[in-house]
Amino acid sequence: MDQRRALPDLAAMARFGAQIADRLRPGDVVALEGGLGAGKTTLARAIIAHLGYDGEVPSPTFTIVETYDAPPLRLPIVHADFYRLEDPSEAAELGLEDYREGAALIAEWPARAGGFVHEPQCLTIALERDGKAADGGRIAIVKPGAAWLERMA
Repeated sequence: MDQRRALPDLAAMARFGAQIADRLRPGDVVALEGGLGAGKTTLARAIIAHLGYDGEVPSPTFTIVETYDAPPLRLPIVHADFYRLEDPSEAAELGLEDYREGAALIAEWPARAGGFVHEPQCLTIALERDGKAADGGRIAIVKPGAAWLERMA
């Protein structure tokens, strides 16, 4: 059951990130899909900020993995950007499973790490530019895994 959601501006993106953060649990994956500049990192920053982080949230494009501890966050977060991976096996080489222990994962470019849609705790969000929005709004196509169905109602 895919849901489409209009995100006409940064405030809407922040509210959407807050809604996701409020429902996030350890073991969850938020898989962010979309082209370059689609807003994946912006949404990840909104989620992390709503969980209680008030510092700068850098894009993990070059580091690949950034971690955020609880406290100050409500739960530990692993923010990963798999854009630079050439093969999904590289995610295992990074020790991704170790990072994920007891944490929620926000994954940009998830397909490059082998994808997570097979996991019931995966919430996939594809972001697209909204050509109708005056200031570069986005459309989010939300695909909840089984564990997210009642949380997203």
